[in-house]
Amino acid sequence: MNRDVREVIREEPLMRGRLLELLQAGPLTVPELAAAAGHPQDEVMIWIMGLRKYGDVAEQPAVGDDGYYRYAAVKQR
Repeated sequence: MNRDVREVIREEPLMRGRLLELLQAGPLTVPELAAAAGHPQDEVMIWIMGLRKYGDVAEQPAVGDDGYYRYAAVKQR
């Protein structure tokens, strides 16, 4: 990781909307999200885990052929 973890975590509220927007097209893996968002995979993983913790995204039940879980946006009520 190139940046301090605290810096990356502070950006989560800013990245929340962008990542959820990317997931509207369908479930994506962390590497796919990182490529689409233009951010390093390790930072995207931290943001996705935060979104998962608060129920904004959910991992799909099966791991893909590439060994990564796909994450999907959870519809808010």
